[in-house]
Amino acid sequence: MSYMKQADARLARLRARMAETGTDLVVLGPSSHMSWLTGVSPHGDERLVMLLVTAGFAGFLMPLLNADAARKDTPLPLYTWADDEGPDAALDQLLTDCDAKRPDLSVVLDETMRADFALRLLDALDSPRRRFTADTVGLLRTHKDAEEDARIKAAHLLNDKAVEATFAALEPGMTEAQVVDLLADYYKAHGAKTAFSLICFGENGAYPHHHSGETQLKDGMAVMFDTGCYLDGYPSDMTRCRWFGATPDPEYLKVRDIVEEAVQAAVAAAKPGARASDVDAAARNVITEAGYGPYFLHRTGHGLGVDVHEEPYITGTSERVLEVGNVFSIEPGIYLEGKFGVRLEEIVILREDGAEIFSEMPRV
Repeated sequence: MSYMKQADARLARLRARMAETGTDLVVLGPSSHMSWLTGVSPHGDERLVMLLVTAGFAGFLMPLLNADAARKDTPLPLYTWADDEGPDAALDQLLTDCDAKRPDLSVVLDETMRADFALRLLDALDSPRRRFTADTVGLLRTHKDAEEDARIKAAHLLNDKAVEATFAALEPGMTEAQVVDLLADYYKAHGAKTAFSLICFGENGAYPHHHSGETQLKDGMAVMFDTGCYLDGYPSDMTRCRWFGATPDPEYLKVRDIVEEAVQAAVAAAKPGARASDVDAAARNVITEAGYGPYFLHRTGHGLGVDVHEEPYITGTSERVLEVGNVFSIEPGIYLEGKFGVRLEEIVILREDGAEIFSEMPRV
């Protein structure tokens, strides 16, 4: 499907959802929400840019210097403004054409929009009732279509090969930063780019968000790769752990097996109709019963789509009901300060009969 046909289909889905939720106006900033909905990714800086959508109209407020680039990607009208005149007149005309000057509008605001953009828009409206995108654009983004499914799969297959090749290239004395570079080179050589790479040697793995640095690899170290690439607009995300050296620490093997059991329990619990908290509990209960509960320091997962992190979030407090087409991570971990950390992560998509894993690389 072409980007413009895809944008038309997504705009129609959004308008149907607006009708279901009684939403009069959706306002998106230069964000992944805008990119997902329209295919337009304007430069984001202090210049006011936004997309307004109502039941019968949609248009962009766009700085003049970005307009020509945007016109290549969308047939929607652009209300342009120049630096020497400011955006007020263009915004006023867009609101008029959207019939958005009526009082008491139900308005959905992009939660990732700059605060000054959001406040300027709200100040231009008459007593709006506002909320964020969770039940409109955000909800639609959680239901991946066949094309998104295929792109996410392709990104994960490439990531599998990158991680396998880089594990095989590990040598004593290599630094975490050098491994990051090896992954980046592999991604680039295969038409992708790094989304993120978190490489942890030894006790650095006990910090879930360690910043890879100059720590050198030595025999007898745990190694953690948490990495992903962007391919054709969609990311991969996967964590694998290995022991570097001939004789693994027995406690490392014990912890790895517990985390693997937690992954399997969460994958089994991830079914349409389950709550996100049910999936979190399935993983967390395994680790708690094994005596490592205090060392599982984070949620079990996060959604993935255009962004590496998006809805649905797999937390112990989320009552969100999971649905077919949801894509999210399952990534329990155990982190032992001064020793090592083990996290095993899969990205799954929910089918009618349960969770399907994108990666084809073994976890253990």
